[in-house]
Amino acid sequence: MSISGQLFIVSAPSGAGKTSLVKALVEKHADIVLSVSHTTRAPRLGEVDGEDYHFVSQIEFDRMRDAGEFLESATVFDHAYGTSTAAVSSQLAQGQDIILEIDWQGAGQLRRSDLACKRIFILPPSKAELESRLRGRGQDDDAVIARRMRDAKSEMAHYVEFDYVVINDEFEQALVDLEAIIVAQRLSVARQSQVETKLIQELLA
Repeated sequence: MSISGQLFIVSAPSGAGKTSLVKALVEKHADIVLSVSHTTRAPRLGEVDGEDYHFVSQIEFDRMRDAGEFLESATVFDHAYGTSTAAVSSQLAQGQDIILEIDWQGAGQLRRSDLACKRIFILPPSKAELESRLRGRGQDDDAVIARRMRDAKSEMAHYVEFDYVVINDEFEQALVDLEAIIVAQRLSVARQSQVETKLIQELLA
């Protein structure tokens, strides 16, 4: 019997540390991969097309969305983001566990679909710390940071729509908490019944 992979959704307001946590998790665990989203925003310094994102034009993004090629899509801070249905479905069918690093809008679309997933929301320890992290990135001016802070308030209100909440105060502890969720899901009855089918049959024979 083929073993289906598990899908994990990780969302957070900008500056909460979502990307850093997911990157650290994937680097520690070779058996879980990060889905590469499509986006219309320009690459940031150091980002590589096809690794960090698939960078596409608005015209190409609209074509893919209208053709139904996205599992979910959303506009975040004036840029469009989308997840390829074909890529995710193929990896899950091969037994690969996948993380989707998407915003609450995309997570909501998946919640309304038939695709099973576990949703994790990352929260900062305080508004002051969130603003400090945004400023520390050195990417945005005061007006942009003010807008990001306003957006963060509305985004964080959606934490109740998720299955788990991780507070990113101390990075290493937040990473441990995130790993614990992944491990717990892998030890669920549904998953173990697939992975350990032969053992369970032998034990119950």
